[in-house]
Amino acid sequence: MSKFTFIFSLCCLFFFIGKTTVSAQDFTTPKTTQKLIQPPYLKVGDSVAIVAPSGILQNRKQEVATAKELLESWGLKVMIGKHVFSQAHHFAGTDNERCEDFQKALDNSNIKAIWAARGGYGTVRILDKLDYSTFLKHPKWVIGYSDITALHNQINTIGVESLHALMAVSLGDASSAIKASISTFKSTLFGKSLQYDLTGSKYNKIGETSGQLVGGNLTILHTMLGSNTSLDMTGKILFIEEIGEYAYHIDRMLQSLKRAGYFENCKGIIVGDMSKVRKNTTPWGKPIQQLILDVVADYNFPVAFNMPAGHENDNRALILGRTIQLKVAKDATTIRFDE
Repeated sequence: MSKFTFIFSLCCLFFFIGKTTVSAQDFTTPKTTQKLIQPPYLKVGDSVAIVAPSGILQNRKQEVATAKELLESWGLKVMIGKHVFSQAHHFAGTDNERCEDFQKALDNSNIKAIWAARGGYGTVRILDKLDYSTFLKHPKWVIGYSDITALHNQINTIGVESLHALMAVSLGDASSAIKASISTFKSTLFGKSLQYDLTGSKYNKIGETSGQLVGGNLTILHTMLGSNTSLDMTGKILFIEEIGEYAYHIDRMLQSLKRAGYFENCKGIIVGDMSKVRKNTTPWGKPIQQLILDVVADYNFPVAFNMPAGHENDNRALILGRTIQLKVAKDATTIRFDE
């Protein structure tokens, strides 16, 4: 070890010893081969916090009540964040109020999971206010999708797994339509093995690979570029989903990820729902599946379509940060999560 390296390492040690709080900025992305911390699976009697780190929950009290009843039917205790129904224009309370609820849930060692009431927009505004010191000592499942992708990215980046799954307001849909979503959410939360056998697609790019599954909503992944919560995709498998975008918007975001080096050392892509793609006055001319394949045509990794996850009723749970075994053929895809 050189003299400079020794002095630098010593300074870093004193820096962390002297700090009383730990934010995401204090961590580098875990090495590709490093297994992320797995929060304890839930058991009967555990407590779950429902918080709203993002959009306003106007006229959504019934959905939250239904979510509370669902968790209680599983033998869990439920804590509703103080500011869940607060209103600050677009948001469920001010940035400080939303951060306060989330931080309290992070710091409470009796809380074993944090469930986002809804997405929308606003999570990115509180990311840099959060302190993960206690969370890293007592990791817990953070659950949600869409705008909650910002939190998944941050939590995976500091080395902890998280759960991409339905949110409290999802329970406003007909129970039969979201039966599979609820089933996989519960089974994953309580630690049952997870595997998906998907319907094939003529667009599937065949191959076999393994790696940590990360990602989420494409818009949010694009928003994270250039920040300390932008994912290092080295050796990882990317999951993407989207809603309400024009085809050229989807292409633009994927091209931005490509130019940022996202796909250089990526091991594979799993494509979830691309819902409600908007029609432009000038047609794109190709299906979204082909658009995605065109962007990653230069890379030799498998691409799987038809993952039922995203902004549809059938929104299956995915453990982000967990290593998966991915096998893609034209007629079928298998996704197996390691134990």
